[in-house]
Amino acid sequence: MGRFIFIVVTIIVLVLGGFFLYKFYFVFGRGVKAGELNYFVEKGYVFKTYEGKLIQSGYKGRTAGTIQSNEFQFSVADERIAQQLMTASGKTVELHYKEYLGALPWRGYSPFIVDSVISVRDAAGRDLP
Repeated sequence: MGRFIFIVVTIIVLVLGGFFLYKFYFVFGRGVKAGELNYFVEKGYVFKTYEGKLIQSGYKGRTAGTIQSNEFQFSVADERIAQQLMTASGKTVELHYKEYLGALPWRGYSPFIVDSVISVRDAAGRDLP
């Protein structure tokens, strides 16, 4: 009887562990988004994370007959990338991101995690370092 319980508990732990890994560490998608960096902040009560919002060109409404700007909300886990984006507010940026199926508190509020900055341009379209 003790062996049976051990096997059942082991299977349950493995299934739950597999689900956790799939939900929070499996990269569901990768891509690039470009737009004007609206804001970028560090916030959080326990885990300080970097959060940002990118305003993309064009308009799209969530419901028929409405107009709304396209917004891309994202998180940044890498301190070096965060420092690069802290000085880019109001500039046009191209960001490479990974999309996960869930968000973790120490990684950020968003399932979209920016892992590199491709380019930063000023209002005149000139590339900035």
